[in-house]
Amino acid sequence: MTENYYLPRSGPMPRPNSVEEGREILKNEAFDAPNVQSITFNALEFTAVCPKTGQPDFGRVEITYTPQEKCIESKSLKFYLWSFRDQGAFCESLAAQIADDVVYAIQPEEVHVTVYQTARGGIELTTKAVRHRDE
Repeated sequence: MTENYYLPRSGPMPRPNSVEEGREILKNEAFDAPNVQSITFNALEFTAVCPKTGQPDFGRVEITYTPQEKCIESKSLKFYLWSFRDQGAFCESLAAQIADDVVYAIQPEEVHVTVYQTARGGIELTTKAVRHRDE
């Protein structure tokens, strides 16, 4: 993308137009990493849409990464995850896409993304994607 996307410094957060926009904001809002070995985000309110039925899928996302030079800014992560609200995606592909987008945004040493989908039809689903710097 040639555009530079940034979030407003104050006021209400705008609604994401697409996952791609969210990904660019995740990258553009990254900041220099302090001397820490591990960072974990727990997003307790995650929503996507089932691509088969169009019904909402609820769950949570856990992202743990080892920073290299950049860190994810939490407001940009909220915006990015919100962008999936209207996106049709299987839980299995969500973990992979989020991990790939974190790598795109900050190039961490490693990242672990786990998506916990809340039970629907009596079935819970957990998927995990791991990316290492040398991949």
